[in-house]
Amino acid sequence: MTERLRDILNWYRSENPGVLTNLARMLNHGRLGGTGRMVILPVDQGWEHGPARSFGPNEEGYDPHYHFKLAIEAGLNAYAAPLGFLEAGAAEFAGEIPLILKANNHDNLADEADSWQALTATVGDALRLGCCAIGLTIYPGSALRQEMYENVRAYAEEAKAVGLPVVIWSYPRGSSLSKEGETAIDVVGYAAQIACQLGAHIVKVKLPSAHIEQDAARKVYEKERIPIATQAERVRHVTQCAFGGRRIVIFSGGAKKEDETAIFEEAKAIRDGGGFGSIIGRNSFQRQRNDALKLLDTIISIYAGKVQ
Repeated sequence: MTERLRDILNWYRSENPGVLTNLARMLNHGRLGGTGRMVILPVDQGWEHGPARSFGPNEEGYDPHYHFKLAIEAGLNAYAAPLGFLEAGAAEFAGEIPLILKANNHDNLADEADSWQALTATVGDALRLGCCAIGLTIYPGSALRQEMYENVRAYAEEAKAVGLPVVIWSYPRGSSLSKEGETAIDVVGYAAQIACQLGAHIVKVKLPSAHIEQDAARKVYEKERIPIATQAERVRHVTQCAFGGRRIVIFSGGAKKEDETAIFEEAKAIRDGGGFGSIIGRNSFQRQRNDALKLLDTIISIYAGKVQ
């Protein structure tokens, strides 16, 4: 094990050996293994956005096996998906890629001001499928957030007890936030902090903008001159909000971008700002397979320091 990974695991010394072992499995796997950086493939979009919107651009994506193969061939750290997709391929690809069970989900069939995530899989499911972590989403800013926090905290306690690390998708949204506020630097930093306080080992957030949503926060940012002008500075600040950088923070790739240069520039900003990597779904699996592999190869090379 590299010294970098030993340092990272030392941040989680309150956890049991099972949790530490499974964290190490993910951090040691793939082409970035041992570096402390991560690139993860998440494929929960069929549930979150619908199958046609998610897989229509690349019909191979309808097949659950396609995503296992993509993550394995690209040399990623892990593959995250809901129960059904993992059940459809966990046996065929057993031991080839660390799996993260996305244990709560939300459909897009109703127009909601305040969203909610339903628990759709159990800790027992994760163990049965050989997963090395469970993933849960929270919506800071939703009117339903308090109950979500309580559910996630209880679920995380159960997962940790059997040695499973917890990955929290912390996505601000809801009636108390503007659309621009969902990615505001103060709100995203707050969301990262909340996920850490709930016991997350790995935190997934969206890349923040320079917008500041809360007036009270704006006063502090301006008075203390907290640097947020560049994307790298904003990544550094969000990572700082995650216990001073003592928790793994990875950043969402978001909706598919036709311009690959923009994706690469985001990865460079995450790297230069001290972020731990990317969890990139639609920008990979909505491309044709060879194009997706080339894209992921460049992203991995950026995090490995081979591309400046």
